[in-house]
Amino acid sequence: MNSSNALPRLVTPQPARHPAPTVKAQRLAHLIFERPDLDEAAIFLTDFGLSVCHRDADTLYLRATDPSPYCYRIHRAAKARFVGFGLEVASLDDLQRLSRLDGASGIEPSRHPGGGQQVRLRDPSGFLVEAIHAQSPSVALTHRAPLRFNFALQQVRVNDTQRPPVEPPEVLRLGHVVLEVADYQATCAWYSQHLGFIPSDVQVLEDGSPIVTFMRLNLGDTPADHHTLAIAQGFMATYSHSAFELVDADAVGMGQRVMRERGWTHAWGIGRHILGSQIFDYWQDPWGDKHEHYCDGDLFTSKEPTGVHFVSPEAMAQWGQRMPRSFTKPRLSPANLVALLRNLRRSPDLTLRKLRTLMRLFG
Repeated sequence: MNSSNALPRLVTPQPARHPAPTVKAQRLAHLIFERPDLDEAAIFLTDFGLSVCHRDADTLYLRATDPSPYCYRIHRAAKARFVGFGLEVASLDDLQRLSRLDGASGIEPSRHPGGGQQVRLRDPSGFLVEAIHAQSPSVALTHRAPLRFNFALQQVRVNDTQRPPVEPPEVLRLGHVVLEVADYQATCAWYSQHLGFIPSDVQVLEDGSPIVTFMRLNLGDTPADHHTLAIAQGFMATYSHSAFELVDADAVGMGQRVMRERGWTHAWGIGRHILGSQIFDYWQDPWGDKHEHYCDGDLFTSKEPTGVHFVSPEAMAQWGQRMPRSFTKPRLSPANLVALLRNLRRSPDLTLRKLRTLMRLFG
């Protein structure tokens, strides 16, 4: 970090708010994975706090307590991988506009719980995006109420105790997904231009080049999560993590107890983020993919301007465990090494200098 501590101006055009996006996405609807073992996936995710809502021979669906018919879809496949995600749009006209984009499918019926109509898209990094409309909601599931706190100057709980149940925390909803990409500029621009995402905060290197963008939905005067999508510069297109909202900090703590007792691998936490402010705790599924419990995140309207901040391990949390190097350590398989070399030659956003800087900071 430079000695003046003054933030430089961004030296590249993205991320930026688009003045007239194709559509404005309304909600992160679901994630899509492939896994070789649906039973093992179900055990992890139900311990994590989701509920199995539908299953057939080759597909598993899980839901949270909110009325969404499902928020997590898994297809049986020989190898484990992240495929993409679904975004709800407001109207059939939105689907029609998206269907005219290069590489888009036509408008088609959804075969998944909740039905509705969809258009399938591919972003510049190759992730599948399912734009959905008119999906039928399910009945919301019950969950415990948030605990009431006695503060030093305000006591609201008298002759009562705190005894949350020792069981998997109830996931209220899917909150956000974080992707790593080689083509950072094109991918950020695509989500801004075609789905209306707004950059809430950007983390930059010392020279001012952006490295991570936290993007929120443009819901006008309705408050939106600080980020529904985050995009980070990496050496290849890959999943970083997804996040699921819990009712309060005790639910996050209980989640840690239950996940530890059931033998799952802890990735990072508990702590509070700086950008987004969430109290967080991260867990790895059987294939090493990270899933976050969180509560108490920031909400912004569309009027809030973009913030710019230096990136560093210290900039990831206000308190709690320092982010371990294992959290961002890349998986250097032969296929990933081939992708690294190919993207160094091909991508305008990935250079040896930038890669060395990222490895120094987080490797």
